[in-house]
Amino acid sequence: MNLYHDIVGKKEKISVIGLGYVGMPVAVAFGKKADVIGFDLNKEKVETYKKGIDPTKEVGEKVIRETTVFFTFSEEDIKKAKFHIIAVPTPITEEKTPDLTSIVSASELLGRNLTQGSIVVYESTVYPGVTEDICVPVLEEISGLKCGIDFKVGYSPERINPGDKVHRLETIVKVVSGMDDESLDVIAKVYELVVEAGVYRAKSIKVAEAAKVIENSQRDINIAFMNELAIIFNELEIDTQAVLEAAGTKWNFLNFQPGLVGGHCIGVDPYYLTYKADQVGYRSQIILSGRRINDDMGKYIVENIIKKSINSNILIKKARVGIFGFTFKENCPDTRNTRVIDIVHELNKYGIEPLVFDPVADREGAITEYGFALKDVGHMNNLDVIIVAVNHDEFKEYSLNRWRSFYRNGDKKVMIDVKGIMGRKVVDSLDISYWRL
Repeated sequence: MNLYHDIVGKKEKISVIGLGYVGMPVAVAFGKKADVIGFDLNKEKVETYKKGIDPTKEVGEKVIRETTVFFTFSEEDIKKAKFHIIAVPTPITEEKTPDLTSIVSASELLGRNLTQGSIVVYESTVYPGVTEDICVPVLEEISGLKCGIDFKVGYSPERINPGDKVHRLETIVKVVSGMDDESLDVIAKVYELVVEAGVYRAKSIKVAEAAKVIENSQRDINIAFMNELAIIFNELEIDTQAVLEAAGTKWNFLNFQPGLVGGHCIGVDPYYLTYKADQVGYRSQIILSGRRINDDMGKYIVENIIKKSINSNILIKKARVGIFGFTFKENCPDTRNTRVIDIVHELNKYGIEPLVFDPVADREGAITEYGFALKDVGHMNNLDVIIVAVNHDEFKEYSLNRWRSFYRNGDKKVMIDVKGIMGRKVVDSLDISYWRL
């Protein structure tokens, strides 16, 4: 408990390692209650924060300018802290297996700067066992310290929802865990400083790790069910959205929608769980089936684009196709693991190089990760096919005449509305060949 009181009394500091979509809000929130060191290896990112700029759009530039967080890319500064939070990405490889490179590297970095009496909390999404079986040995080997004697560890899964201004760190119940009662108590009390919704003390670190991966696996499976329904109803020529609206009148019907499933959580976390299950001899059935459906939705959408285009007498190889939206979700600049790229790649197979416009997306991130530049809205003209791939608020505000202004003159117009932000009857009345999931 002394560490908690020392943090409150500002005798000891908190370090947050990894200042991305998760780490940055965590650092800023704790900065209101304690002395915080915000560390990231990316010098350019750190300098951007120092200038009061928020490329993630998660906390806002006014908040960053006013925060007391000490931003640094110098790892030696981490030695000044005793309570460490690691919030680095845990993606998957091309083979759909966990990529623990960043979390192991962060553990090595912290190990070089770990001091006696510290507590280390991991927030990165992992499968059960990673914290204790993989990260702890790295910390011990690099630091020369003994876990349980010289330092202790815990796990508290991040639940931040990028782009969501309602469900934030402060307003979502925080699951916390520790290697023993003492570390759990300190970790819980430290997080209670900033989490207004309160904390839930998990029975063990592995329980907390497992809770995180099943949260997003559950969502993934439910969305896969909606996607499968959309495929079935499309074949039956029934409007899926109309069916869901009717079914939604029952009090216990779950309100999930069909669509592309990407990002660094829902489209990734299930593979962490199935990987661990495979290690202990169980081959997942439901989880992997859901993943297969969701991973194939880009291909399915393009198949319907081609069908609609042919029926509208549009020459496929000469078609001018515009994609509106490239981020993995609405109103968020994050393009990591966006499945809109699947639509791009599938269109490429038909000889189509689509124009992609996104008013929200991290443009540099798109170039770095996917190798092409997003277009300005001025380039989105003379189109034959419009694909509304992401339901940004800006797109919802476009009038029908605004959408029509992007098309080529003539009667051959196709609109693919992935998230169904337009009304089918309204669009059909304007002689646009319309399709939605």
